[in-house]
Amino acid sequence: MNASTLRFRRTALAVVAAATLPLGLVACSDDGDKKDSASDSVSEKSTEATSDSAQSSEGATDGMTSDAPFGPACASVPANGAGSFNGMAKDPVATAASNNPALSTLVTAVKKAGLVDTLNNAQNITVFAPTNDAFAKIPKADLDKVLADKAMLTKVLTYHVVGERLSPEKLAKGSYPTLEKSALTTAGSGESYTVNGTAKTVCGNVQTANATVHIIDSVLMPKA
Repeated sequence: MNASTLRFRRTALAVVAAATLPLGLVACSDDGDKKDSASDSVSEKSTEATSDSAQSSEGATDGMTSDAPFGPACASVPANGAGSFNGMAKDPVATAASNNPALSTLVTAVKKAGLVDTLNNAQNITVFAPTNDAFAKIPKADLDKVLADKAMLTKVLTYHVVGERLSPEKLAKGSYPTLEKSALTTAGSGESYTVNGTAKTVCGNVQTANATVHIIDSVLMPKA
């Protein structure tokens, strides 16, 4: 091979290399752009999904908070069975109360007064339900006297019943007529509410088939 031929081949190879190099760079640049674009798209979708999930979770939490029972005594309610929150929601209020051991004195009083059917057949009422400990605050002689007097017992028990469902928002401040025909007052905020300024709600917003129940720590006494 002579020197002229050798120089020609070297020149041709240099031209081919010079032409190929830009094409290779363009190809690498295109692949990088595509990868970056795909990565950005995945990142954006992930961010959107996370945002949607957070909003959905927040909405669910809000719903649970506003509808759920609240208060320290709620912890003693059974998790399952007829006495659980789900179980009580299926039964009318007097029946639901009979499945809660903490309300056994109230249930006995309701039966003595002959109010089981009245409470179970009423629609959209609120019952302020005193616990056994609430009844225990009353001197035994006085309690026995009330339990033995059906007219007096009926007056006391119907004073605990309001003719509409009272949500926590309505408990914040209000005066409501009772089945006994006089009014009771409520006040409070958050998870702390009182009835007539003294009885405290210890487990509020319990739902039954026909009533909202707010369990309280004192027996309400109507004015004579």
